[in-house]
Amino acid sequence: MPRKGHFFMDKKKSKLLLHICCGVCGAWLPEMLSTDYDVAFYFFNPNIYPQEEYGLRRDAARGVAQTLGMRFIEGAYEPQAWHAAVKGLENELEGGRRCEVCFDFRLQITARYAKENGFDIFASTLTIGRNKRGEVINPIGEKWGKHFGIKFLAGDWKKQGGQQETDKKSKEMGVYRQNYCGCVYSMRG
Repeated sequence: MPRKGHFFMDKKKSKLLLHICCGVCGAWLPEMLSTDYDVAFYFFNPNIYPQEEYGLRRDAARGVAQTLGMRFIEGAYEPQAWHAAVKGLENELEGGRRCEVCFDFRLQITARYAKENGFDIFASTLTIGRNKRGEVINPIGEKWGKHFGIKFLAGDWKKQGGQQETDKKSKEMGVYRQNYCGCVYSMRG
């Protein structure tokens, strides 16, 4: 504890709720963010199909959180609510309107959880994905941050070596690696 009158007082870190979609995406970003924030993993992904795959990704993310010494929070797995949100968009191509609705659905719930549970800021690992565009995802996070009155930390985390660092760290940790985005429709290709 710093002495009274000490010029370099310890500053308490802001609490950041990090929406995480899988263990791979959690291998680098949370550790990098932890230099400035007290990071907690928030695994909220009712889009993941089938339930066995959901369990594999959840357990991988939980394992990464444990390895990094960070708190892990699991949101509700209610795929029926996700299906209702994307109804009518089943035939959209990967990366199209269905994906935007999926991001919107998950970031809304993340922002609400962050606000209701005393976090100062929230973010998402979604933009680490090669095919996940920051110019689509970040405005959605900012919209829900503004709606709930909580700051959203925007970033295109794959850039400036983020994707390579994520791949490297996840391989070093032996993290389970999936071969499709997550929903039943993304399994088609």
